[in-house]
Amino acid sequence: MTSVRVNELISVAGQPDAADFAAFAADGFAAVINGRPDGEEPGQPGNAAEKASAAAAGLAYSFVPVKGTEITEADIHAFQAAMTQAKGPIVAHCKSGTRALTLYALGEVLDGRMKAGDVEAFGQNLGFDLAGARRWLEKRAGQAAHVKAFFEPRTCSVQYVVSDPATKRCAIIDPVLDFDEMSGATGTANADAILAHIESQGLTVEWILDTHPHADHFSAAHYLKGKTGAPTAIGAHVTDVQRLWKEIYNWPKFEADGSQWDRLFGDGDTFEIGGLEARVMFSPGHTLASVTYVIGDAAFVHDTVFTPDSGTARTDFPGGSASALWHSIQAILSLPEETRLFSGHDYQPGGRHPRWESTVAAQKRANPHISGIDEAGFVALRQARDRTLPKPKLMLHALQVNIRGGRLPEPEDNGRRYLKIPLDAL
Repeated sequence: MTSVRVNELISVAGQPDAADFAAFAADGFAAVINGRPDGEEPGQPGNAAEKASAAAAGLAYSFVPVKGTEITEADIHAFQAAMTQAKGPIVAHCKSGTRALTLYALGEVLDGRMKAGDVEAFGQNLGFDLAGARRWLEKRAGQAAHVKAFFEPRTCSVQYVVSDPATKRCAIIDPVLDFDEMSGATGTANADAILAHIESQGLTVEWILDTHPHADHFSAAHYLKGKTGAPTAIGAHVTDVQRLWKEIYNWPKFEADGSQWDRLFGDGDTFEIGGLEARVMFSPGHTLASVTYVIGDAAFVHDTVFTPDSGTARTDFPGGSASALWHSIQAILSLPEETRLFSGHDYQPGGRHPRWESTVAAQKRANPHISGIDEAGFVALRQARDRTLPKPKLMLHALQVNIRGGRLPEPEDNGRRYLKIPLDAL
């Protein structure tokens, strides 16, 4: 197996065998990036075997699996991060080397070091056909909505800024308020990173949107409203969830009327973000209140479906329903097949990098919870899967004593920022 030298930092190659890893080390490489999903063909070594071979050869190793027709910006940035972390030259491989070179070239274009029109010639000079990279760039240029994702590793949550490139107007979706369970303290590092991005891009915030009440993190919507003045919104059925909370926590004074947000969206409601048209789809199942925001050619599907290799969301929270989730997913799958779907979590199955973007077509083709399954089959699969998961944990449990007893911590040292928790963050 031979590698093709791209420059002093990177070479690309086809599938290596175990012995090739020692040869890579002897040739002066410091790291290997595996861009090939497991199970593409019989006899493929796979991620676990390659990781072991790399370790035995003293090489750093990264797993950034992609399919050529389904590359996303998350994949490109993960590939770039693996290159940055390597302490020396790297060899990146897939089956033939084309996908590895595609990821590299796309990163060069996105960072402004290569022109989009030069990509195919760049590949041809190295003996590779990068027509797929050209098509990817053309498709990206035609997308109505620009989406920037922020991955929060503690809860594996994904936050979004979706913007209209023509007007520089944007919305923030599902922002995370940092929380330390041991101390009951909160911070704003994630929210501040979103604000820094918005400032750097010259964007104006028109909406701060929650898709549902989040069981695993607090919303930073209240904090961001204070910083931007933008209105907050959530689905109208949040009142159903609030009534459940009111009963579960024996909290008679809690206002279960949704007044903690500026607007409650009903199914089919529309609004605008600059010149982008946005529509609300009621998407219950994971919670009673979940909604999907369809904005331009993108749909923010929260915890309904994850990336195809990750299946679908659990339905065993209070008010959850596998049957309702199946119907919500069918409505999402009725969108045009090229619609980009942005999920609310990614748990990195198989140790791969975080991914959050798919398409309707990819979900229909490759998600094992969706492809070829009817409602009865989905309900049985989802309920069986939920029984294997740890018992649902509502974040409110961790703060109940502090909230009701008025004992949230005051600001401390260590350079961390702490906030009192407003009721609309719950």
